[in-house]
Amino acid sequence: MEHAVARRTLLAGAAAAGAATVWAGAGKAVAGGWKGPVEQSAVAAETARLERALIELRRDIHRHPEAPGQEKRTTAVVARELRAAGLTVTTGVGGHGVVGVLRGSRPGRTVAYRADTDAVPPRDIVGTGPAPAHVCGHDVHTAVGIGVARVLARLRHHLSGTAVFLFQPAEETLSGARALIDAGVLERLSIEEIHALHCGPFPVGRFAVLPGHGMPGQDKAEVTLSGPDAFEAARRLAADIGALATVALPRSPADLERLVADALIPDGPLARFVAVRATAEKAKVNVSYRCWPQERYVEVREAIRRAARPYAGAGVRFPAEPFPAMVCPDHDARLLARHLRRTVGRNTVIELRAAFPPFSGEDFALYLNRIPGTYTFLGVRAPGAPITTSYPHYPDFSPDERAIGVGVRAMAGWIAERTRPARERPGGFTHRGN
Repeated sequence: MEHAVARRTLLAGAAAAGAATVWAGAGKAVAGGWKGPVEQSAVAAETARLERALIELRRDIHRHPEAPGQEKRTTAVVARELRAAGLTVTTGVGGHGVVGVLRGSRPGRTVAYRADTDAVPPRDIVGTGPAPAHVCGHDVHTAVGIGVARVLARLRHHLSGTAVFLFQPAEETLSGARALIDAGVLERLSIEEIHALHCGPFPVGRFAVLPGHGMPGQDKAEVTLSGPDAFEAARRLAADIGALATVALPRSPADLERLVADALIPDGPLARFVAVRATAEKAKVNVSYRCWPQERYVEVREAIRRAARPYAGAGVRFPAEPFPAMVCPDHDARLLARHLRRTVGRNTVIELRAAFPPFSGEDFALYLNRIPGTYTFLGVRAPGAPITTSYPHYPDFSPDERAIGVGVRAMAGWIAERTRPARERPGGFTHRGN
């Protein structure tokens, strides 16, 4: 989860050719015949067998955090685990990305599961930090992704279709998804859907789905000023632009609790918002903002231009198109919610009624702009623990590790359901793409 108010690079030719060769050879179904569909009871049993090892795996990754684009050791750990489970594995995809392919024992659909692997850079830790750290839960995401792969590999004679596991680097810099997409992963493997989860400040064992909502994108502006009082003018203009915000940065645990509560309210404070950070640097104002819904970018850009007009010689520039918001289609999210209630427990699902968190973005948006999929929050807050221990990017982030088994049970069952042939699926997904 990229965090700030402050979303593809091409593979090198040799790496791309190598990946194509491996992926092309990954199409053979498992010999031995289909044994009937994956049962949730079998998923639960396999997860229980692996849970302790997955917790230890998460702890190992946690002790060796690697900044975005530097995930070499984590890549090696992931590749080792996937190969040991019998998957076809390609490394070096879009940088330090790993692709694992698991074929079931009869034809079906090709469905991907994404786990991000990078740690949070020091500048993006709340209050800043001395070094990269896993304070966003990507170590948990990686352990869950490996767990899902291992469980389904154990049950491959019951699995239809193909499960593809994308272990993505550089999510924190909003560049990893672009790199995997530009490497051709979606097209080469004919991926039809993609799914992911993210640690969130909800009780351990709960999931928070986002039907019709998601996470905001991001836009940036630069305003340059001139004249003898340019520095002072920049300070005033930064304050004027900052006043466009409708939601304030949290300054206390109580503020974080309020944000979570507001996300549960239909048409509440987070139904429409603008979150702005504007800083003066000599004769320039740097602006980074998020808004919801994302159609408001046009409106907010005009408001920034308007704020700058009274300042003589002010030049407003928007360096790039806004990074897109991640929107979870209502129908798709509700299918996932029904699956979770049926397989994990009736009281396991929380429905968020607004984009959340308002100050964070996700490059998973780039996948969802091309193919259907789902994204859900995995509750990692231990009973009685301060909210900062489960709210990403806080320095005391310390997820309840019981969430790993919960995530594996839920997502292994969900991926097994989605890879089943179309005639057997309990519900269709929203069609989109570009």
